[in-house]
Amino acid sequence: MFKNYPMPAVNTIFFTALFNENARILVLSGDNFTEWKEKVLLTLGCSDLDLKLHVEETSNPTESSTPETKAFYERWERYNRLSLMLIKAHISQSIRGSIPNNDNVKAYVKAIDEQFVSFDNALASTLMKNSQV
Repeated sequence: MFKNYPMPAVNTIFFTALFNENARILVLSGDNFTEWKEKVLLTLGCSDLDLKLHVEETSNPTESSTPETKAFYERWERYNRLSLMLIKAHISQSIRGSIPNNDNVKAYVKAIDEQFVSFDNALASTLMKNSQV
């Protein structure tokens, strides 16, 4: 069931790669959304932290769950927390306050997308109005 999503061992190489990519992410300030999102997704992907973005939420393991299922869920939750921390660390305080907080990285990214789709639409509308004057 979970064999399609290998779980890498956390080691020094992993953290070095994460910090190198992390240093390249811009802080989301409003006008750099597309570039910011590309760099965030690249960093999460290179760090194997994007699992929660691609796998639907699973139920909490029970006492009767297999050790493999329990381990998968623990890593899945850990990757979610780390992904949220990385994303939130690269959003300016003023923008972060306008995004509904969520403990699920997939839902949080969707909320950011929705925020900036409406921002881009409003900007395009304003530019069109100003060009007609």
